[in-house]
Amino acid sequence: MQIKLRSYQTQDTQPILDIINYNILNTTALYDYNIRSYEQQKAILEEKINKNFPVIVAVEENKVVGFGMYGEFRFREAYKYTVEHSVYVDNGHQGKGIGKLLLQELIQLAKNQKLHTMIAVIDAENQSSVDFHEKFGFKTVGIIKESGYKFDRWLHSVFMQLILE
Repeated sequence: MQIKLRSYQTQDTQPILDIINYNILNTTALYDYNIRSYEQQKAILEEKINKNFPVIVAVEENKVVGFGMYGEFRFREAYKYTVEHSVYVDNGHQGKGIGKLLLQELIQLAKNQKLHTMIAVIDAENQSSVDFHEKFGFKTVGIIKESGYKFDRWLHSVFMQLILE
């Protein structure tokens, strides 16, 4: 398996959309109820890039098998050194170290942009994601109980933080 990372290109929108929509329909990784359209997903990705935030993809044999990005944590000016990130790997390619490659690259990109802290917001049921982030030095800094409702149950959000400097 040879995984390569590169910057997002427009032709990556559909495979990214497929990964996102799978997670919307089948997991609590996203608290969305409805799948996204191609146009919605493309607009989200282009907004990140237009704000000088990276969107990167992991490619295996010319197929997008994962992606990562970060963007604004909150919209007030004082938060400009803090970003919230997302990493998603195609369901059929999990457990191959792709998420690790993506998160390592996002952390380095954030450091290169002189950002101060990176935030992960993870559903509390996703212990593997919490464990994954801990391996990179993220610390749990808060849990917001019953902050989301999906699949007929209340969900708790775990906030994890990595100080980049």
